[in-house]
Amino acid sequence: MASRKSPVAAEERVGKQGEGEGEGGWERCPVEEVALVVPETDDPSLPVMTFRAWTLGLGSCVVLIFLNTFFTYRTQPLTISGILAQILVLPAGRFMAAVLPDREVRLLGGRLGSFNLNPGPFNVKEHVIITIFANCGVSYGGGDAYSIGAITVMKAYYKQTLSFVLALLIVLTTQILGYGWAGMLRRYLVDPAEMWWPSNLAQVSLFRALHEKEDGEKSRGPSRMRFFLIVFFASFAYYALPGYLLPILTFFSWACWVWPHSITAQQVGSGYHGLGIGAFTLDWAGISAYHGSPLVAPWASIANTAVGFVMFIYIIVPLCYWQFNTFDARRFPIFSNQLFTAAGQKYDTTKVLTKDFDLNVAAYDSYGKLYLSPLFAISIGSGFLRFTSTIVHVLLFHGSDMWKQSRSAMNAVKLDVHAKLMQRYKQVPQWWFLVLLLGSVVVSLLMAFVWKEEVQLPWWGMLFAFALAFVVTLPIGVIQATTNQQPGYDIIAQFMIGYALPGKPIANLLFKIYGRISTVHALSFLADLKLGHYMKIPPRCMYTAQLVGTVVAGVVNLAVAWWMLDNIENICDVEALHPDSPWTCPKYRVTFDASVIWGLIGPGRLFGRHGLYRNLVWLFVVGAVLPVPVWLLSRAFPEKKWIALINIPVISYGFAGMPPATPTNIATWLVTGTIFNYFVFRYRKGWWQKYNYVLSAALDAGTAFMGVLIFFALQNAHHELKWWGTEVDHCPLASCPTAPGIVVKGCPVF
Repeated sequence: MASRKSPVAAEERVGKQGEGEGEGGWERCPVEEVALVVPETDDPSLPVMTFRAWTLGLGSCVVLIFLNTFFTYRTQPLTISGILAQILVLPAGRFMAAVLPDREVRLLGGRLGSFNLNPGPFNVKEHVIITIFANCGVSYGGGDAYSIGAITVMKAYYKQTLSFVLALLIVLTTQILGYGWAGMLRRYLVDPAEMWWPSNLAQVSLFRALHEKEDGEKSRGPSRMRFFLIVFFASFAYYALPGYLLPILTFFSWACWVWPHSITAQQVGSGYHGLGIGAFTLDWAGISAYHGSPLVAPWASIANTAVGFVMFIYIIVPLCYWQFNTFDARRFPIFSNQLFTAAGQKYDTTKVLTKDFDLNVAAYDSYGKLYLSPLFAISIGSGFLRFTSTIVHVLLFHGSDMWKQSRSAMNAVKLDVHAKLMQRYKQVPQWWFLVLLLGSVVVSLLMAFVWKEEVQLPWWGMLFAFALAFVVTLPIGVIQATTNQQPGYDIIAQFMIGYALPGKPIANLLFKIYGRISTVHALSFLADLKLGHYMKIPPRCMYTAQLVGTVVAGVVNLAVAWWMLDNIENICDVEALHPDSPWTCPKYRVTFDASVIWGLIGPGRLFGRHGLYRNLVWLFVVGAVLPVPVWLLSRAFPEKKWIALINIPVISYGFAGMPPATPTNIATWLVTGTIFNYFVFRYRKGWWQKYNYVLSAALDAGTAFMGVLIFFALQNAHHELKWWGTEVDHCPLASCPTAPGIVVKGCPVF
């Protein structure tokens, strides 16, 4: 009985340590959202790596990686966050605690140690470590899933013969490389209180909701679990409409019904092929498809993204298309993720590709130049601006703090309460991460020699990719840790290797994986390390869970993708698929387009001295300049806190992801985020604190499970519906060019 009481006493002792301030002492986190949500106490006696945690953690990891991999191939991708597993494993953990015997199990007679099957009640730290396992399933299959995207492009688009072993090495080395970067950057992106990683608060608030008793004012209304179940079942039932019975709800483009014969009206109003003005989506998968759940994004980040979106979609693109005909824009659809010839036809890459997947220069000169839709071209230019603005912004606004942190890393510094509490645990030595980093580098370099023809990327290209990731992971991490937005530099990575290795699309893809995607994975790991920091998980337990989860998720991720590519007929082939098929792979189509633009054709032909898109390169300079006046104003008027919230990289993020994202996806994301994270947060803070993140998790979960059920019960058996409501976007003229003399099937000729 004494052991059952000791955790409470331990927690009380820790709480009393937080009363002093001063050098070497602690203070509350300066971020209001963190102070509202994250507990400031710890109970170090709670068991963490239990049998229950291993069983439920690995099971959650497998389920989430399956769901996320499955949904990345669909027309409306959906990323299932770890919050889903966080909620569903609670009753499972409590059930195991109720039925498992309190028995010691010895491994090989005790030579490999022992563990207790049931070391007491299911506790919050077990729950957190299970979620860390589950988040590996999100890191691999969720978000942009670039490693699998590259393999999909190699198999489905280039029809390359690829061995499973090589594919698995590509997947695992990029992830473990990212883990190595994460370990190197812990002191900058996890320990400082200002690096607060907003997306973690959804999980932290749920942990508290599920493990702490509600009383007083907070107990009004249904409990969080009951609220979750209500929304979950409602979301599950509702997704049968946009997911199968009434897909028109995904892109509700009413302007096309009002003006069914007007190309301009449909270009402006189409939610799928146009600017989406007035269009909206009633599909949660569509709202959260590309920027994640809007309910977990901070309001300042949403506002910055909205500024960029409005400038881009409602001002820049219309001027370039209708007023100035920039880049011969009117020869092509205003918005498309396809590639085009000068005559407005879709570009057939097989006509310029050799059997070794290189560019046939003579065939290219004969076939003609490659062109992009205007929105696609300007979106690429925004990537140039985003890259330089990110670096300059971080140097100006956070450079001095990072320098101080670096200089004082080995000395006693003033800690907030969470860093102070974490000091009691044995830390992970830096060399543990360094071994993983060097090991993944060595294996990656071996791939460049053993599979030279398949990989195309030489050893020096691999080293160049590693150097790029090393340089940019920290500044991008600062942006994500403070705004919940991750400015990408995919375009820059492919731009650089495209100049170094022109005409080699596979090399371009793999350089992007190692030079950019290892950063994506590193930031995912860092976010989880911050979650463990908030919830006071021993660092060595975190290391074990993340490493094991990484390997398991990588194997399952590739296995699911491999099965889908081999068993879903014509997957990703839009021309061969049924018009209403959900397996159009918009994310991977853009990955393929990028490999053609930057790898096969090469940036020299498109953005060089004589390239049609050469003027977009000036946006590198613009991006470097724009953060400077904002920084100067913030220094000149320090009392005006709103100036420092102007974030040029995040403003440029309003342009990001289109295509494959559509303006309707982003606009509805912005509106939803504004409603909950501005109006509800400001005027109904109690409701927001109790239910906001639970609502996000329930919508994700219900949508995901119905989506999988529809596939296996109906779509996989070819039970397709065909009627007016199943046509995603009733705007056939939105995809038409408007330049004189351009002839495209189904479009009028001007």
